[in-house]
Amino acid sequence: QLQLVESGGGLVQPGGSLRLSCAASGFTFNVYYVGWFRQAPGSEREGVSCISSADGSTAYADSVKGRFTISRDNAKNTVYLQMNSLKPEDTAVYYCAAARPGGLFRLCVSPYDYWGQGTQVTVSS
Repeated sequence: QLQLVESGGGLVQPGGSLRLSCAASGFTFNVYYVGWFRQAPGSEREGVSCISSADGSTAYADSVKGRFTISRDNAKNTVYLQMNSLKPEDTAVYYCAAARPGGLFRLCVSPYDYWGQGTQVTVSS
């Protein structure tokens, strides 16, 4: 059955890098939109970066543009988030998510249907 399994979180110093991975199974991954969201303590969940199913269109939160890169490997049913130049304010639980295909969809804004369990990213000296 459907699963989204995240990995790659951890503790890193400011300026460092992490690469998050999310392996999907149990659904037709290649036709789904996927993305990364995060939630810090006391804050609402926010979209970090999302990618379309077909043409590779992407969306990024303003706070991570130029530092984070989302990609997907449909052959491996996996979505990645490369995070560079990490800042303490990037500290959060990061979730991967997948959205059912449809006609109209707004990356990171329209509802996502399937969610991973989250992985902790902590940026601290």
